Amino acid sequence: MGRTECGAIVVLAMNNRRQKSGQALIVYALLMVLVATITFAVIALAGVPALAVLAFEVALNATSMFNHANLRLPLVFDRAIRLFVVTPDMHRVHHSILPRETNSNFGFNMPWWDRLFGTYRAQPTEGHSGMTIGIAQFRDPAELRLDRMLVQPLRSAESTP
Repeated sequence: MGRTECGAIVVLAMNNRRQKSGQALIVYALLMVLVATITFAVIALAGVPALAVLAFEVALNATSMFNHANLRLPLVFDRAIRLFVVTPDMHRVHHSILPRETNSNFGFNMPWWDRLFGTYRAQPTEGHSGMTIGIAQFRDPAELRLDRMLVQPLRSAESTP
């Protein structure tokens, strides 16, 4: 099973069984390092002001930390703000073990894209407390050791014990 470098790192985020802001920081920092060369080249070629890039990155990382937080907002509040920003409950569906849920709610900043492209799912089928988070091929608790998690993106389904 072939994966791109970025896709391989996302495996680390998707296999976390409890969403944690700290893990989001590490995984998405790795993603940022991989794409930084291309991003900086495009910024330099386009002449984008450095302050605009800084503001964008701060906002993007702040929203990523927020929606990967292991917290529950009051339902009424969650429904209201998910019109403007991706909430933890909204994004958590994307971390489900079920493919139809994994392939939804991709956004972690603005919620409009998922609605526009038909990938928005309001709630997981089993509810948030009944939803299983992770990747099916890495369900063994031994797979949660740091040394195993670091090589998961390089392994295929066939090589999983």
